[in-house]
Amino acid sequence: MSTDTIPSLSSPPAPEFPSTTPDTATSPAPSQPSIIGPSSLAPFPETTTNIDGGSRNVALTGLITGVVLGATFVLLGVCIFVCFYKRKKRKLKKKKKEDIEASINRDSLDPKDNSNNLQQWSSSEIGQNLFTYEDLSKATSNFSNTNLLGQGGFGYVHRGVLVDGTLVAIKQLKSGSGQGEREFQAEIQTISRVHHRHLVSLLGYCITGAQRLLVYEFVPNKTLEFHLHEKERPVMEWSKRMKIALGAAKGLAYLHEDCNPKTIHRDVKAANILIDDSYEAKLADFGLARSSLDTDTHVSTRIMGTFGYLAPEYASSGKLTEKSDVFSIGVVLLELITGRRPVDKSQPFADDDSIVDWVGYLVSLTTTFNKLLNFTSCSRQNL
Repeated sequence: MSTDTIPSLSSPPAPEFPSTTPDTATSPAPSQPSIIGPSSLAPFPETTTNIDGGSRNVALTGLITGVVLGATFVLLGVCIFVCFYKRKKRKLKKKKKEDIEASINRDSLDPKDNSNNLQQWSSSEIGQNLFTYEDLSKATSNFSNTNLLGQGGFGYVHRGVLVDGTLVAIKQLKSGSGQGEREFQAEIQTISRVHHRHLVSLLGYCITGAQRLLVYEFVPNKTLEFHLHEKERPVMEWSKRMKIALGAAKGLAYLHEDCNPKTIHRDVKAANILIDDSYEAKLADFGLARSSLDTDTHVSTRIMGTFGYLAPEYASSGKLTEKSDVFSIGVVLLELITGRRPVDKSQPFADDDSIVDWVGYLVSLTTTFNKLLNFTSCSRQNL
C-alpha cells in the first residue's frame, strides 16, 4: 500500500472552553493580604497606654481626696470648738448672773433684819468697847458742828472726848441705808482684826436702833489732802512727803501681805490718809474694804472707790485685786510729787483731766521731768 493512498489523519480541533485562568495581561490581579507590608492593611485605632499620664491622674485623685478629708476634719474640729466655746460662754454668763443676783441680794439687806444678828456677832467676836448712843452724844456735845471734823457720802465725823478724857474721832454713818450698814460691817470686820502703827485703830462702836457709830483713835493733824491742797497752806517739805509716802505704803503692804485673810482697801486716797503730829501716816476708812477670800470668787457689779484713784482694769471689769490698791497709792505718790489733785480741770493735764495721763505725757518727753515737781517753796537740795 502506497502511502499516497492512505488518507491522512488529523486531530480535530480542541473545543474552546472559557478560560478559568485570569488574563494577567488585561485584568489586575486581586489584592492578597501581605504578612510583610503594612501598606496593604486597613488602619486601626491606637490602643497604646500612657503610663506617665496615668500616674499623674492617680496622684491628682489622691491629692483631691486628701484635701477634702482634711477640710472635713478641720471643719468638724471648728464646729466642736464653737460648740464647746458657746457652752462655756453660757455657763460663764449664768455664773455671772448668779453672782449679780447674789450681790443684789447682799446689797438689799434690810438693816433692821440684821441689827440683832450684828449686835450678837459684834459683842462676841470683836472684843471692842460697846458704847451707848448717849455716851457718844455727850462726848461730842450732842454732835455739835463745832466738833465736826469732816463729812461725806458715808455720814459725819466728829471730835469727841470720852469720860476718861480720851480724845476720839466718832464716825456716824447715815442711818437707814443699806450702804451705811455694809460699811459699818466692813469696818468692824476689817479694822477690828488689824493692828499696825500705820493703820487707824478702832476703839469701839455703837448699835442703837438704826444708828451705827464707830469710835476711832484721834489723829490730830488732819489729812494728807488738807496739807497738799488746802488754800494758803505752806508747801510741805520733801522730807515730810517722803515720810508720809513710806508710812502709807507700809500700812497698805500690811493689809496685802500680813493680814489673814489678806485685805484690799478699795478706797486709798489722800483724804483717807491721816497725819499725826510727827507726820506719820495712818491709813483710815475701811468701809469699802474686802477680804481676798471674797475677791477670789466675786466680780463686783458695783464699782466702788473715788474717781481719779480707780485702777482702769477694776473700773472696766469689776475684778478686784491688790493691784487696784497699788494703782491708787501710785496716784497718791503723784499727788505728793506734783502737789496737784488727781483730777483738776483747772490744770493743763495734756489732753485729759487726769494727773496720770499728764505725768505720762511729760515723762515721754524725757526733758520736762522737772515740771512734775512741786518747787513752790522747796529747794532742790531737799529732794
